[in-house]
Amino acid sequence: MTIRRTESDPPALTYSKMRGIVTLLSAFMKQRRMGLNDFIQKLATNSYACKHPEVQSILNMNPPQEAELMNENPSPPPSPSQQINLGPSSNPTAKPSDFNFLKVIGKGSFGKVLLARHRSDDKFYAVKVLQKKAILKKKEEKHIMSERNVLLKNVKHPFLVGLHYSFQTTDKLYFVLDYINGGELFYHLQRERCFLEPRARFYAAEIASALGYLHSLNIVYRDLKPENILLDSQGHIVLTDFGLCKENIEPNGTTSTFCGTPEYLAPEVLHKQPYDRTVDWWCLGAVIYETLYGLPPFYSRNTAEMYDNILNKPLQLKPNISNAARNLLEGLLQKDRTKRLGCTDDFTEIKNHMFFSPINWDDLNAKRITPPFNPNVTGPSDLRHFDPEFTDEPVPSSIGCSPDSTLITASIKEAAEAFLGFSYAPSMDSYL
Repeated sequence: MTIRRTESDPPALTYSKMRGIVTLLSAFMKQRRMGLNDFIQKLATNSYACKHPEVQSILNMNPPQEAELMNENPSPPPSPSQQINLGPSSNPTAKPSDFNFLKVIGKGSFGKVLLARHRSDDKFYAVKVLQKKAILKKKEEKHIMSERNVLLKNVKHPFLVGLHYSFQTTDKLYFVLDYINGGELFYHLQRERCFLEPRARFYAAEIASALGYLHSLNIVYRDLKPENILLDSQGHIVLTDFGLCKENIEPNGTTSTFCGTPEYLAPEVLHKQPYDRTVDWWCLGAVIYETLYGLPPFYSRNTAEMYDNILNKPLQLKPNISNAARNLLEGLLQKDRTKRLGCTDDFTEIKNHMFFSPINWDDLNAKRITPPFNPNVTGPSDLRHFDPEFTDEPVPSSIGCSPDSTLITASIKEAAEAFLGFSYAPSMDSYL
């Protein structure tokens, strides 16, 4: 991936120091896709990297331990009696051999996303394939089940990726999702650096509509960033990746898990204070700022310095945006969440802001507004807007063959119990 965050290089760097910094920066950009948790863990377990002074300054901020980062209540894998039956979208007859897996189009902490064509109807899907063993190792099964919960509720909103059905085998979970091939907003920002205000407004409105819908279901998204915002083939927004969503947050409810992506963390999250749904409006402000200026609002190559900027540095806005955009960004990027735009009446405050006065929200949600940019894809097999880092990778042969023989019987039993209710596969599982 091309490194887009550029600043003046420090003087008089030796070759070895420069090599170390470049290595760290490359790792940082790749790990952005996996979120703060994986990045910190990778640094903390790399003895060479830990010796670097810049890494020391990051680690000296005393980030929470792994359990605190991602699990509100860390615990052993739940027993079958603790499972929620999420059966409505499960397909008991589905199996990997139903699909031709064509290309890798994304990667995450626990698996890959693949472009797949269903053998019977020739329809294209994005199939997210997750390794149970990796999920269990990090005690993330509750978050995976929560992600599926959220996906089940997305079917009624035009700007959220849809789940068609899910199934599992002894060692893998499969989400069969809408295939979206207009490219990540991140990809288009990299190519164009920034957008004109009308285009930024259109994307912001569709994103805000999606966030407002999630909030109406008492779901806080928590990981809004350009990598999780896709464009469909016409140029409309599709929000994806619900792995960090937090359910059951009432309008005045809070949570306290330290999670997200460094550039977009709200001050209250960094302070390790309880936070509420206004954390999503902070992230929206950061994304709008980035679409207009090309970088997140408090960005620094030094992560510790960036955290300090988020907490203490006043918001700086260049004069090349409208007064409405300036007022919106000042409202969304308000460090005090109790004064942030959206804190009182949530999405209603956002859509009534003067920046969005040109938007007819009924037309927007009905997709009657023509997108300002058309990705011009020729069809489902057109992968021009996907990162070659993914598409050049061979499709793993394990996607459609038998489970890893190292997955011993006890582990298979543990995995089966942990994901009871995700769905079930036929007893004749010879395809996998």
